[in-house]
Amino acid sequence: MNIFLKTEDEIELMRQANLLVGRTLGELAHHIKPGVTTLQLDRIAEEFIRDNGAEPTFKGFPNPFGGPFPASICTSVNDVVVHGIPDDATVLKDGDIISVDCGVLLNGFNGDSCYTFCVGEVSAEVRQLLKVTKESLYLGIEAAMAGKHIGDIGCVVQKYCQSFGYGVVRELTGHGIGREMHEDPKVPNYGRRGNGVMLKSGMCIAIEPMITMGDRAIGLMPDRWTIKTRDGKPAAHFEHTIAIRKGKADILSSFDEVEQIEGKLY
Repeated sequence: MNIFLKTEDEIELMRQANLLVGRTLGELAHHIKPGVTTLQLDRIAEEFIRDNGAEPTFKGFPNPFGGPFPASICTSVNDVVVHGIPDDATVLKDGDIISVDCGVLLNGFNGDSCYTFCVGEVSAEVRQLLKVTKESLYLGIEAAMAGKHIGDIGCVVQKYCQSFGYGVVRELTGHGIGREMHEDPKVPNYGRRGNGVMLKSGMCIAIEPMITMGDRAIGLMPDRWTIKTRDGKPAAHFEHTIAIRKGKADILSSFDEVEQIEGKLY
């Protein structure tokens, strides 16, 4: 396992990349409404990222199971957990939810964040799933400090989400991040306190709860990217990139731009 601790200068470069991701998600928030296709969102995101001097990391990202990812963002609608491919056929409709996962490469460092948006009027039951998933992300971040362990993060996410009867996806995890989008260590959303890699100041990780309304079982679709819940129930996904400190973690990404547009719905 190769874990690269970042210097303060490198963390600041990572902050710039991650803040651009936040601004990209904020730009998309203006356009997420019934009648919009996921491919339209992808084009908006790619143009915004490139206009700001960065590259969309996801575009061309290699897949061990098949071809490279063809788009700049992942657009995962309703029962799609992650890695939904934008296309012209997927038209957002009232009551949908869409998780938009975005990554950029800026000045040699990666930013990575995800937000699950409501499309029009969404049921109270689904809104609660989003609220709990987002809250679990911040509980995980609170547990992420130097001297604690990877298992401490997963433990609080798992316990909180399961207390609502939700499923916690096991096969997909958060990850280290830096010059590469995916670095060591893996950051599961389940675990036991005190288990796993010890967290050290200077580590940068992406924490990303992927939570299902029903059973946690998932399946890979024929495109070899899209991952859905097996029971067809919705899933939520929120992600922040953080830097580990001796005390409170430093959140490098931001939901501020999204919440200024959407309001703090959950």
